[in-house]
Amino acid sequence: MLQDRIYRSLLWRLASLYGIQIYYYGVDSRRHYADDESLMAILNKMGAPVTCYKDIPAVLRAREYALLQQMVEPVLVAWDGVLRSIPIRCSGRTSKLNITGHLIFETGEEKTWVWNADDTDVIRCIASSPGFIIKIPFLISLPFGYHRLILEISGRSFESLIISAPRKTYMSPEIKRKRIWGLFLPLYALQTEKNWGCGDFSSLEALQKWVSELGGDMVATLPLLASFLDSPYDPSPYAPVSRLFWNEIYLDVDNIPELLSCPSAQSMLSSSVFQKELNELRDMPFVEYRRLMESKRRVLMELSRSLFAGYSRRQEDLHNYVARNLAVQDYARFRAVCEKQKQSWKLWPGRLRNGKLTDSDCDKEIQQYHLYVQWLTGQQIEQFSHKAQHYGAGLYLDFPVGVHPDGYDVWCRQDVFLPGCSLGAPPDAVFTSGQNWNCPPLNPEKLRQNKYDYFISCLQHNMRYAGILRIDHMMSFHHLYWIPGGMESTQGVYVRYRSEELYAILTLESHRNNTMIVGEDLGLVPPEVRPAMSRHGLQRMYIMQYELISDSNEPLHHVPVHAVASLNTHDMPPFAAFWHCDDIRYRYELGLINKKTVRKELKERRILKNNIKQFLRKKSGERIYDKQMAKILQGLITCLNESPAEIILLNLEDLWLETQPQNVPGTNDYPNWQRKARYSFEEFSKMPQVLKLLHIMNKYL
Repeated sequence: MLQDRIYRSLLWRLASLYGIQIYYYGVDSRRHYADDESLMAILNKMGAPVTCYKDIPAVLRAREYALLQQMVEPVLVAWDGVLRSIPIRCSGRTSKLNITGHLIFETGEEKTWVWNADDTDVIRCIASSPGFIIKIPFLISLPFGYHRLILEISGRSFESLIISAPRKTYMSPEIKRKRIWGLFLPLYALQTEKNWGCGDFSSLEALQKWVSELGGDMVATLPLLASFLDSPYDPSPYAPVSRLFWNEIYLDVDNIPELLSCPSAQSMLSSSVFQKELNELRDMPFVEYRRLMESKRRVLMELSRSLFAGYSRRQEDLHNYVARNLAVQDYARFRAVCEKQKQSWKLWPGRLRNGKLTDSDCDKEIQQYHLYVQWLTGQQIEQFSHKAQHYGAGLYLDFPVGVHPDGYDVWCRQDVFLPGCSLGAPPDAVFTSGQNWNCPPLNPEKLRQNKYDYFISCLQHNMRYAGILRIDHMMSFHHLYWIPGGMESTQGVYVRYRSEELYAILTLESHRNNTMIVGEDLGLVPPEVRPAMSRHGLQRMYIMQYELISDSNEPLHHVPVHAVASLNTHDMPPFAAFWHCDDIRYRYELGLINKKTVRKELKERRILKNNIKQFLRKKSGERIYDKQMAKILQGLITCLNESPAEIILLNLEDLWLETQPQNVPGTNDYPNWQRKARYSFEEFSKMPQVLKLLHIMNKYL
């Protein structure tokens, strides 16, 4: 009907004014339109009360009026310190528009200007949004940082955050001289003779030192952020309780000073029962998070009680840490209340649910415990980071795109998170029904209104000790796929974010923390993402198993210079499993593909494997057989090493031809994020085949 088409046109305009995309291009290269039900559901979540077509005209008028009232953008970007003009949205005549500006620098220094609407520098331009825009000149070079601009316009006052940032992210001087390389392994999977059945910060230090002695520069691992390891239970590093605090499971208890003066903890550790438990935890092929955390916490609780029992210099240091990090007190209360309430914060009594906690709402000792372990984790990761910097790039960390819906960040920042929606991904060749990650999205408008304070804090926390930071799902700087609550993953809608503002924060914090940035640009990548990454100096990801093509002369796509080149990722099968086609068979067993698809993919994989063997034979002059996986692996690593990529990252487990993955996305029956490495550090660090492959890495530096 004509009327329905008119309403749909108005709905699309309303959605665009909220930054909601009407369509996207799928893996099939076809345009996929959002259905009206999904658009209205997302609009409702973003504050537009649309329940049917007849609501749309009034809501659209209200939105256009609200945008006109917002004369000045809440956030402005000054690239390389230059902001040539300030756009101001107007609805009528500007002849009597007088503007006074107050600039408060990050340092506290202030400057004031006065503009007149009849200044010759005022530029009129047509805007796609309601009204029109004038641009007033802003001829000052800004130092890098976050500055406040207050504009008084005809009796009204508006405040904007000016992000003055370098156009490109930080680049280590080391990478300008030579390629750097490193090894990847999830920290929980790193076994040593001394740890308690899970890797810890001391294990990480041992690995980094060994890599450095072999000529490498870094160790890479998954996010090390706080997790729920009791009730609720979710060990996924990509569903953290918070992106602002660390995971105490990685503490090395033997390296805690309080242990030397705490007889009760020493007695507990030396008991035969406790030692038996530790030996059992070490011998298990998977990390038993609940049991391990229970054992580690018993000791940590004793150490916490010991510290808080009487005055000491260490206790004073802890109090100073809390004074410098006020959010940690709030976090500790939240975790303690979680343990007392034993249910999601969404089910707490009103005052607690709305973020107002007091010391009387929780057990004091539990609160002190969470303060104590955050202080300790900060100390141990800082000790590791300082030592790692002497070895090269140091620690390569991962910044997850989302957080746990029952976690601290969502509870604490209900002003910027959007309940009732979940992040995910649309259907693709692997996940034909799409993906739902069960992480609530950040509201782009609320982020801007709050001057990105939450996002900035998260980046600062993760960059503080990372020489390299990988941004999970780089597309999140441009748009994210939101799935309305109660709907299928196929019914999601893309919502846009202010990419320029996010990149400005990223480049600024990158320089302030001397952290290089890698963008995870795999999967369904919009055409604007990679040019933006290049423009701002981010490293791309080149994953060889993604880049194989059916060409025996050149079976690999070209490796870009500004890239981290790897064989695979933590979400993919290890090289040996890929070569054996185990991933295809496993997906069939999970019901993700049918027999016809299995036959098709096995045929394609055989062609790819034959092309690789022929290609490597031409390079080496030797015949290579299908079962010679060690030789094939060596050939592919050599290809990466000969490429122009500035960073090479090898999966440590590939070096001994591991066949079991660390994570199988979209599954619940596989022990994701739990499998320990097959060999301990003491074992693999002496394995001839591992050392042989790593010695290759220094050949082309």
